[in-house]
Amino acid sequence: MPKYIVVRSNIKEHARVNERALNVSTDFFEKLNKKVVELIKEACTRAKENNRNTVMGKDL
Repeated sequence: MPKYIVVRSNIKEHARVNERALNVSTDFFEKLNKKVVELIKEACTRAKENNRNTVMGKDL
């Protein structure tokens, strides 16, 4: 079972257009989770390249 970073119920809270809720498919949730993990890894790499042990917003 994969470990999820994002919380599906939180995604559903933000999946809106003009206050109208949209459905969130399972594949969207999985792809978003994968993208978030990639962003975190890239930010960690950038922090280390800048001789830091702290990941910051500017690393995104």
